[in-house]
Amino acid sequence: MRTPGTAEGNAPLLEVFSEKRSFLIGLATRITGCRSHAEDIVHDAYLKLDSGSLSSTIKCHASYLVGVVRNLAIDHSRRRSREQRLIGDEDDSAAIGLVDPAAPEQQVADRQELDRIADALAELPERTRYAFEMCRVHGMKQKDIAERLGVSPALVNALIRDALIHCRRTLGD
Repeated sequence: MRTPGTAEGNAPLLEVFSEKRSFLIGLATRITGCRSHAEDIVHDAYLKLDSGSLSSTIKCHASYLVGVVRNLAIDHSRRRSREQRLIGDEDDSAAIGLVDPAAPEQQVADRQELDRIADALAELPERTRYAFEMCRVHGMKQKDIAERLGVSPALVNALIRDALIHCRRTLGD
């Protein structure tokens, strides 16, 4: 079993790596903003370089090492940003569903507004109300509503528009 750094082809590269280790950690720290993550990145770079036989094709070992560490650090930062964005989106979506128990007056106001909308819809002709509810409440496509009612899609569009105008007038918008 060979020990790290003893492969003949990688020896010059790994020697430069050990000489520049603190510089590489500093570089990765500047990119990631975290020394602990930077040390992990430099360690990953070492493992990556120690596993292959790249030394014969590399002209400038120091530049190559800086590039590898820099790319790994940038990839790490992007991955963490993406994770934070996703976690933030989940937190935002979870917060949307929460009702603030400290605002019962808002709940009453919302309930009153819903009652006014229900009353406004009850005033509409049955076909208009049906078209509006199927489209806006149940998410049905206007084409499908037209087939159910036996009318054209243009008429369904007009019925929905009329219901929406009536609701807006009723709410005072």
